[in-house]
Amino acid sequence: MMETQRIVAHNQEPALGFLIPFGQPKTSDQGEPTAIALGEFLSIGRDQASNLKLRDSFVSSRHARIERKPNGYVLRDLQSRNGSYLNGSRVTEAILTQNDRVRFGESVFVFSEAPTDRPSLCSKNPRWNQQLKRLPAFAATDFPVLIHGPSGSGKEILAREVHSKSERSKGPFISINCSTLSENLIESELFGHVKGSFTGAIHDRKGAFEAARGGTLFLDEIGDLPLSLQPKLLRVLENNEIRPVGTDRTVSTDVRILAATHKHLAMKVKQGDFREDLFYRLNVCHLRPPPLAQRLEDFDDLIYQFAKTYRVRFSFQAIAKLKEHSWPGNIRELKNLVARISAYFPGKHIQPEDLPAVLEAPLIEPKEELAINQKTSECTPLSVIKEIERDMIIRHLIANHGNQRRTAQELGMPKSTLHDRIKTYSINIRALSDTEGGVTA
Repeated sequence: MMETQRIVAHNQEPALGFLIPFGQPKTSDQGEPTAIALGEFLSIGRDQASNLKLRDSFVSSRHARIERKPNGYVLRDLQSRNGSYLNGSRVTEAILTQNDRVRFGESVFVFSEAPTDRPSLCSKNPRWNQQLKRLPAFAATDFPVLIHGPSGSGKEILAREVHSKSERSKGPFISINCSTLSENLIESELFGHVKGSFTGAIHDRKGAFEAARGGTLFLDEIGDLPLSLQPKLLRVLENNEIRPVGTDRTVSTDVRILAATHKHLAMKVKQGDFREDLFYRLNVCHLRPPPLAQRLEDFDDLIYQFAKTYRVRFSFQAIAKLKEHSWPGNIRELKNLVARISAYFPGKHIQPEDLPAVLEAPLIEPKEELAINQKTSECTPLSVIKEIERDMIIRHLIANHGNQRRTAQELGMPKSTLHDRIKTYSINIRALSDTEGGVTA
C-alpha cells in the first residue's frame, strides 16, 4: 500500500512526469489518484517524510529519489538495501523514458510523461468486466492468450492492451491475419524464406516471428490457418525455433503469441479442421469479448468516445434509437456509423429522423437477392448449402451463448425450425451454451 503526500508547487508550473502504479486499482483505499505527479522531485521510501510512502517491507526507509534535470527525470537509488530496478535491471542512477517500468521492493510503477497513461479497459457489463480484470495478470505472464469473439468486437484492441501492459511492451507488436494469405504465402510470412526457395523469392526475407523478436506476435483469425501449417506452428510454440522456407537451419525465437478468432475452435477440433494439440497449446489464457448487443451497458461510453473523435453531436432520442439496432458488425460497425454521420451531417445535432440514411442497409436489393438465391440453389450442391447453414447457425448460437430464442430471431426463423435444424445437423447445444460471454473495449 502507498501513501502520497501533497506536493505544492509554489510557481504553479505543471508537472511533466508521473508514476503510474502497475497492476493496482485506479485509486488507493484513501482515494488518492493513480497518476503520481513528480514535480521537481519525489522521494520514495518507508519513512514518514517520503513524498511517496510505500508500505513494503522490501523498501528501505530512504529508498530512492526521482528528480527533474535539464535532460529529463533521473532516478537515483539512495543506497537502498534491496535496490531500485529499471525495466528489470538494478540501477544506481538512470534517466527515465516514456513507459519505463520502475520497481522498488515489490512495488512496480510505470513512468509517463503524460498526466495519465492510456486507461485500462473496463466495462459496465459485470460478466465482461470480470474478464477484463484478468487482463493485467495475463499480461504479466508470457503465456499464449486466445481471444475468441465475433468480428468487430475489438479482439486486436485486447491484444494490444495485453502487449502494452506486458514486459515486452518496448518490443514490437506484429499482427498477421491468417485468413488473408494463401497457404504458400503464409508460411513465408510467418517463418521467412531464403533467396531462391520459390518463384519470386529474389532475396532472403525475415518472417513475422523474427520481426516480432522481443515483442508480441498477434495471429488474427487463427481458425483459418491451413491444416498443413498447424504442425509447424505447434513445433515453433513447443521448441521456440523456426525454420525459414527453403532451408534446413533453425533459428531461435523470442516472441509472445496472442491469437484471435471468431470461429469456435473447439468445434473445429471435433470436425477435424483444427489440431487438438495446437488448440490446447494456444488456449492457456482466454478472453471472450461479447457482441455489442450483449454489452449495451457500454453503449453510451462507446458512442460518446467515437462522437468526440469525429466531432458528432447526438440527441438523447437518437442514442436511444440506435440502441434498438442489432449491431451485427459490433463495435466496428458503431465506429463506422459515427464516421459516416460526420460525413453526411457535418456540424448537425443528430436526431432520430437522421438515422435511416446512415444505418447499414442491405448491399443487395430483395429482388436481386432472391435471384441470386435461386441461381445458387441451381448450381450449388445441396451438401454445401447445408454446411453453410450449419456454420451460420453455430456462429449465432455461439454469439448468443446457446440462447435458441434469440438465435431464431436473428436468423429470421421460428424457434421450432431452429430446433429441428439443430437436431438435423447434430449440433451440440450444451457445448455452445458453456461458452463464456463478455465485451470489448
